[in-house]
Amino acid sequence: MNKKGQLIVISGPSGVGKGTVIQKYLASRDKIVYSVSATTRKPRPGEQHGVHYFFLSCEEFEQLAQQGGMLEYANYNGNYYGTPKAPVEQQRALGNDVVLEIDVQGALQIKKSCQDALLIFIAPPSFAELEARLVGRDTEDAKTVENRLNIAKQELKCAGEYDYVIVNDTVEQAIKRLEQVISANRYHKNNMKEFLDEVNQNA
Repeated sequence: MNKKGQLIVISGPSGVGKGTVIQKYLASRDKIVYSVSATTRKPRPGEQHGVHYFFLSCEEFEQLAQQGGMLEYANYNGNYYGTPKAPVEQQRALGNDVVLEIDVQGALQIKKSCQDALLIFIAPPSFAELEARLVGRDTEDAKTVENRLNIAKQELKCAGEYDYVIVNDTVEQAIKRLEQVISANRYHKNNMKEFLDEVNQNA
């Protein structure tokens, strides 16, 4: 059997609840880890290097990117954010699945560079429900909510680029669907290549 862990990329619009789904999924399972991103922004109070982010200088980040050491990266508001390649590959080599929670732009970068990546889009039951959730959080002003909804419209248009779309109507149902998708993908031909090569070699 293939011993290499899966690379699982999860995206979804703000307010869809993907963070909650991922956290609860990871909490009850072994052999699966959450990828730590890198950034050039300064640490906020309480944030630790290697735990919340890998905090790099702009020069360190750019050098790593130029050397092919980033699975994906982008610049937001003057700071770089990205996924370092080495820690992800190390975990996969140990047989651990690795979960990346990233935006659509980053996910589509990975789709081009990692043929065996599993892309999952977490969607709301409806756009009206997404709007209700964002307004219901009551943590942002109306303008910020409007901006998030406009971004969500663009992200939802990209959902067809993903391998699977999971509707988060309830967290429990979304976790069950996520489990089904990840379990089935383990036996996808791309993830069974090592096994098939070995069988055919000894046939």
